[in-house]
Amino acid sequence: MIVIGLNGGIGNQLFQYALGRKLSIQFNTALVLDVSSFEKDTLRKYSLSPFSVKHRAITNKDRMLFEIDERNGIEDLAGSLLKWIYRPVVIKEKQFNYDAGVLKRAKKNTHLIGYWQSEKYFSDIRTELLQDFTIKNLLENKNKEFAKHITSANSVSLHVRRGDYISNPSTNNYHGTCGLDYYAKAIETIVSKIPNPVIFVFSDDLQWTKNNFNTDFETIFVNANKDETAYEDLRLMSLCKHNIIANSSFSWWGAWLNQNKNKIVIAPQKWFNDSSINTQDLIPSSWIRI
Repeated sequence: MIVIGLNGGIGNQLFQYALGRKLSIQFNTALVLDVSSFEKDTLRKYSLSPFSVKHRAITNKDRMLFEIDERNGIEDLAGSLLKWIYRPVVIKEKQFNYDAGVLKRAKKNTHLIGYWQSEKYFSDIRTELLQDFTIKNLLENKNKEFAKHITSANSVSLHVRRGDYISNPSTNNYHGTCGLDYYAKAIETIVSKIPNPVIFVFSDDLQWTKNNFNTDFETIFVNANKDETAYEDLRLMSLCKHNIIANSSFSWWGAWLNQNKNKIVIAPQKWFNDSSINTQDLIPSSWIRI
């Protein structure tokens, strides 16, 4: 089995699932999700239930095999026997950029702990992931109206991430936010390549975006969803023909799930405030960083 420890927001969870799914296919074994981190995380929750993901929940036997428990290292006879039979491997992420050694070290029984934010881990199973990340429920009400407008226009999603990037000092210090100059350059790049763009703005702070964004093009602020239905914003982003993303794994996935073969994706060159973090493998080579 391949066990993935999920944590973080919806974008992080999609990355974690994607590598787990890759290995479960490679070894023809079950994908098991460990969501125990959310029992203590008051800000995040398990967010993959709206998607058509293929997995099973972790069991006590699985926990014993990988020592995912609080026995303080005390191992009983049953645990020793399980390890001898299954020979499990635990792989912890050592670096932010792509680590080819992860795929080489993995075995049929592997527990993965990390974020794994590079499509290089899973780009060869894109077809399967597009199916897995299909939202199960049909579009309804305002989301259906937005989707109709998006698919009929030369649509460009534009994501502005604020929220805890602004309100939490440590998060702000680590991530930072994309400035208005980035979005101005991104829009300028897009309009130089496509005619008559319609910009659909997605944000966790729509009032701020309404107060601060002023473009020469039709701009629509998507206001159909709250935190509990954020996956619908992800779906709407993916339906846009082109994407301008923030330094956020959420809009990264909105762009990655976009199936327009001629899509233009603009991403920020600066992903973290800490320039020592190697993000060279984060953005697909076909995307434009500015």
